[in-house]
Amino acid sequence: MGRRQDQIAGQRFGSLTAAEPTAERKNGYTVWRCVCDCGKEALVSSRHLKKGWKTDCGCGMGKEREPDLTGQRFGKLTVLGPEESPEAGGRVQWRCRCDCGARITADTGRLTGGYRKSCGCLARTERKDWIGRTFGSLTVTAYDGKRGGRHYWRCVCLCGGEAVVSQSNLQGGHTKSCGCLWDPASTRHFVDGTCIESIRSRRVSAGNRSGVRGVYRNNRTGRWAAQITFRGKTRYLGSFDSLEEAAGARAEAEKIFDDFLKQHGDTGAETMPCAVAGGTHG
Repeated sequence: MGRRQDQIAGQRFGSLTAAEPTAERKNGYTVWRCVCDCGKEALVSSRHLKKGWKTDCGCGMGKEREPDLTGQRFGKLTVLGPEESPEAGGRVQWRCRCDCGARITADTGRLTGGYRKSCGCLARTERKDWIGRTFGSLTVTAYDGKRGGRHYWRCVCLCGGEAVVSQSNLQGGHTKSCGCLWDPASTRHFVDGTCIESIRSRRVSAGNRSGVRGVYRNNRTGRWAAQITFRGKTRYLGSFDSLEEAAGARAEAEKIFDDFLKQHGDTGAETMPCAVAGGTHG
């Protein structure tokens, strides 16, 4: 340890000159008695000296010696300029803008040492490209936006129901259906993979925020979109300026259900548990 201590003895760190080590240690690092250019002394750990976290005794002389990081990039952060922070013991804090748009402050050591590379968004869950993927009985049909830091997806269930499910619940296998799997005793009647009870009831799922089945708002464009699922295939009906227009397109498309019910509504239906049925409708 003595050899390492001698390596910084007499060295300058900002306005501080390392004079001699003390017997005190802070977080495992030797605390040095330092002499400031203003004539005062200060006790500083070797880590704080080497990282540039402490450059004077508190008089402010060392601030002029800190590097100017304005305009430099560190990971996703761009430094906008300095900001005084009394909580940082007189050290310069840097105002930074993250590529995601958020703004934070960070000190010189954390930026130059690679400890701070974003506002924290690098640790957040990234949005997946899941349209068309199947999770249990659910098939993802559209992205439903981000709320409370979580991504949500609009899904069609094998039984014909709809559900809006968080990305984490889909990925973790916590949600596998619109809720029909929780009732193993229930049965539905399917013809060519289409659930007769589902299209007859025209039930709107609890997660549907438009109030119209098969209609949702595209959070990216702000427009209303409509779609319909029949015999295992989902057909996109278009994008509209108003909810009324989207609902009208959906109502027009649902005429195919009326024809289907006339043919199969009361006869010829195969009975099977909704949990294993292979068709979709929505």
